[in-house]
Amino acid sequence: MAAPGTVRIGISGWRYPPWRGVFYPPKLPQKRELAYAANIFRSIENNGTFYSLQRPEYFEAWAAETPDDFVFSVKGPRFITHIKRLKDVKAPLANFLASGVLRLGPKFGPILWQFPPNFRFDLPKLESFLKMLPHDTESAAALARRHDKRLSGRSALKTDARLPLRHAMEIRHVSFVTPAFIELLRAYDVALVCADTVEWPRLMDVTSDFIYCRLHGSEQLYASGYDREALDQWAARVASWARGEQPADAKQIIKPGKSQMQPRDVFIYFDNDAKVRAPFDAQGLMARVSEILRPART
Repeated sequence: MAAPGTVRIGISGWRYPPWRGVFYPPKLPQKRELAYAANIFRSIENNGTFYSLQRPEYFEAWAAETPDDFVFSVKGPRFITHIKRLKDVKAPLANFLASGVLRLGPKFGPILWQFPPNFRFDLPKLESFLKMLPHDTESAAALARRHDKRLSGRSALKTDARLPLRHAMEIRHVSFVTPAFIELLRAYDVALVCADTVEWPRLMDVTSDFIYCRLHGSEQLYASGYDREALDQWAARVASWARGEQPADAKQIIKPGKSQMQPRDVFIYFDNDAKVRAPFDAQGLMARVSEILRPART
């Protein structure tokens, strides 16, 4: 039997004042919060990139503060997804890739593209965007060199090695619940985000060589936690994906073919941060998944 894929369970962001003295130890300096969290979780979503273009030195510092086996998920800019709504975004995409993300090196994990709730499925527009996305760091560096003047003097355009680059897409409108969308993601090797929330579609179609989940709180957005039963359910799903299986309760638009049924990496992020549940729920899920996937003793 093939070994399961790598499972990375973490949190969405790490700078939350209510976490201080609850998850973070009292008097822990704010500048040490990332290092503290990264020594507990194997991955964290970088949300700052969603709100504004960061600087190369920030990415260098984040990479230096985290363990060797750590990976960042990087959230694509809302300027591309929410403001431009994928229209005329070649320059903004180049600016994002030139902003310093390549300085993460081997810690550069999936790029998350999150659409607003009122963004409807538009096949031509979406396919045009997917065609632009680079799937390795050398291609990303080539596109980054096409940045505009806003990045002059503050860009990072080199990569030390050609590494794979993954993309995941989170949808929030029911119009995406169509086979055409799943087929499009599979054609361009982009993962469909499984978003756990009562407000948006929760789909578990396998569309790439990895799984990406965001657990926002299944009862109250960004706030409700996950009890023992819910964590047990998610642990079983994670283990199934890692082994190359589909969860028994997976809601899918198109059933996976043989090419989708293989061990795969799994990224899970808890985004229910409002009541300081995310880091503790993430640790609870980590323990459960580790127990399920632990090799049988002989």
